[in-house]
Amino acid sequence: MTHDLRVTDCHIHIQPLELFKPAARALMEKRPHWDQVVEFCNSPKAFLEHLDRSGVDRAVLINYVAPEVIGFTAAVNPWIVEYCRAEPRRLLPCGSIHPRHSQNVQADMEELARLGVRLIKIHPPHQLLFPNSYLNGVKELETIYRIAEKEGIPIMFHTGTSIFPGARNKYGDPIYLDDVAVDFPRLRILLAHGGRPLWMETAFFLVRRHPNVFLDLSGIPPKALLKYFPRLEEIAAKSLFGTDWPGPGVPEIRRNLDDFVALPISEESRRQMLSGTAARIWSES
Repeated sequence: MTHDLRVTDCHIHIQPLELFKPAARALMEKRPHWDQVVEFCNSPKAFLEHLDRSGVDRAVLINYVAPEVIGFTAAVNPWIVEYCRAEPRRLLPCGSIHPRHSQNVQADMEELARLGVRLIKIHPPHQLLFPNSYLNGVKELETIYRIAEKEGIPIMFHTGTSIFPGARNKYGDPIYLDDVAVDFPRLRILLAHGGRPLWMETAFFLVRRHPNVFLDLSGIPPKALLKYFPRLEEIAAKSLFGTDWPGPGVPEIRRNLDDFVALPISEESRRQMLSGTAARIWSES
């Protein structure tokens, strides 16, 4: 399928593969064309050419600190910033801080801002915490949110389940982000995966309730989007297209995009979700 739409994929995993724990990497390696994933993680040039072939203009490259479950340490932050320097207008770095693995959260957050990180990722099922745990003593989370709010850096929260070994899915319920949205009203909050597959109604409610909450559609088969979110067009201006490639079971970027473009929705809604919402969250600069 051909199209003339501008496209931002708000959720692609380009990561330092050597940091994966063996069990997590073994799950990743089951996907088709793993050698291609390895090539792209080692070569921004090859990955940009792949984005061109896939019809994607910009991509947000997701990284996060989760040593217990995935193996990623804070080394992911300088790694992805350096990777994105190959083409900063097209590749946007997403970094992370883990409250239990930072000796100075404030200094680490200020460093991420200085490096030019465009998004922070919190992954509750992999970082083994609730996103509102600042209400129960994890004050480091409050520091992360306050500085992100001040610096204008959005935070993406994984919502929904995870099949990686060691993930604890009780942390994936998006309802805990209701507190975060209330307590940090100027913090732009992205609900990754829309609470798939257990909490999609909760995610939809939060996006409609809070002006600062947005919906990341990645990791949901596009053909099933209107089944899970029958009123999706009501929140098109607060929703973002993403693929979650190369996550386990995620189709190729181009197939994901073609299936999304084929949805029976208005052209305006399609444009909002493919690029309009992302343009408001991340300027072209």
